[in-house]
Amino acid sequence: MSAALTEALSNFEGFVSGNILIWILLGTGLYLTVRTRAVQLRLFVRALRLVAHSRHQRGSLSSFQAFVIGLGGRVGTGNIAGVALAVTLGGPGALLWMWVVAILGMATSFAESTLAQVFKVRNVDGIFRGGPAYYMQRGIGGGLGRYMGVVFAVMLVFSYGLIFPMVQSNTIALTLREAHGVSTSVTAIVLMALTAPILLAGMRMVAKVTEWLVPLMALAYLVVVLVVIVVSIDRVPGAFMDIFAGAFNLRSGLAGTGGGIFATFLNGTKRGLFSNEAGQGSSPNGAATADVAHPVTQGLIQALGVCVDTILICTATGLTILLSSPAVYAPGVEPQWAETTLVQHALGDAVPGNWVIWFMSFVVLTFAYSSVLGYSAFAEINVSYLGGGQQAGVALRLAMTVATGLGALVTLDLAWVMADVALALMTILNLVAVLWLSGWVVATLRDYDAQMRDGVAEPVFIASGNPLLPGELDGDVWTADRAILRQDSLHEEI
Repeated sequence: MSAALTEALSNFEGFVSGNILIWILLGTGLYLTVRTRAVQLRLFVRALRLVAHSRHQRGSLSSFQAFVIGLGGRVGTGNIAGVALAVTLGGPGALLWMWVVAILGMATSFAESTLAQVFKVRNVDGIFRGGPAYYMQRGIGGGLGRYMGVVFAVMLVFSYGLIFPMVQSNTIALTLREAHGVSTSVTAIVLMALTAPILLAGMRMVAKVTEWLVPLMALAYLVVVLVVIVVSIDRVPGAFMDIFAGAFNLRSGLAGTGGGIFATFLNGTKRGLFSNEAGQGSSPNGAATADVAHPVTQGLIQALGVCVDTILICTATGLTILLSSPAVYAPGVEPQWAETTLVQHALGDAVPGNWVIWFMSFVVLTFAYSSVLGYSAFAEINVSYLGGGQQAGVALRLAMTVATGLGALVTLDLAWVMADVALALMTILNLVAVLWLSGWVVATLRDYDAQMRDGVAEPVFIASGNPLLPGELDGDVWTADRAILRQDSLHEEI
């Protein structure tokens, strides 16, 4: 019965994700790119400057902390195994479609993160709360908005709060067992010991840990890949030519094992979309926690997370594979190793040595661990939305700690498939809300652009009486009084 249900749900999720969700995600990204006049490109340099000056904390979490919480949830084992699978099934050209998806996804991420800021509320602990559930209820309004918010929050707590931490810890356990012979029970105990103190300390501690862990892990991985590129510099131009030729089927022999240009497009877009999580409604929960002067500020910063995830980290993984010898990877040939191990062998092919095994174990451990920390923030915010107080938050953190340990020990195929179904449905629900409220995104961006044209160094958002907005915004977050306090804070910083 369980096996039959698992197979049925898996088939349903595969149909929804491959035939419906992928096109909605692409269409939403394209629509928002047009409506915002390609905000992810025209304000890209400003976004970089904003990230560089985003570490100052004013009461809630800093803009940088909110950024790395979202990035921690984005960057996971999918950046390794998912990319390897995309290149295997779709060939080198899959990477180009991942880049296209990332550019469109940056617009989607900008929109959902801006909405999370616009409709956020201040919690009793001083940390802002917001995200899809909040902008569904406050933006769409009425019974429908509340119903959509509750459904979204329940699905997110189930998937990100309970199941996905198990998936990440299971990946860690399998990697350590196969590479170093570490018992899964030992891994489970160590993971719980590492997770419990951070989660139980609350969201501020999660932010402090991810603030240094996420940049460290990303930088370490990119540096090693840079070494691979330098060592194989003579093959780099050929690798990029294969990427472009494979994307458009311009040269025979570059198809993946899936075969054909559609397999290249499908695998590239799917892995890109599901790796950077733009549109899924997860990272906006982290985005809402930032204390910024204008919603667009955090929208731009969060959009960079998509760029880091896909353009940098996923590309690094893809190039590592493409630059390896034919004995490790060849288009159209099924590799003799699993996806994660394929990347390990590709690294070892360029820079031989036993250190590669230890390095890949470090990468998998930190990528997966940072994801669990990011998931905890997302889940806690939605527990708060559902009416859970401090005790509910503690119960969630304990449950996540247990789930992290349990995931290292057992395989729960049915639970994982159920989480995938919940993820697909909540993504569709979130995209409906983002499109519904896109007028707020455009209006908020116009307010930001207008202040920039007037020479304002850091635009400040005031919602009350703002003629650009499509309606009145309730709450005390974006009032004129708060704007004055924010300006005073800026002068103190200067």
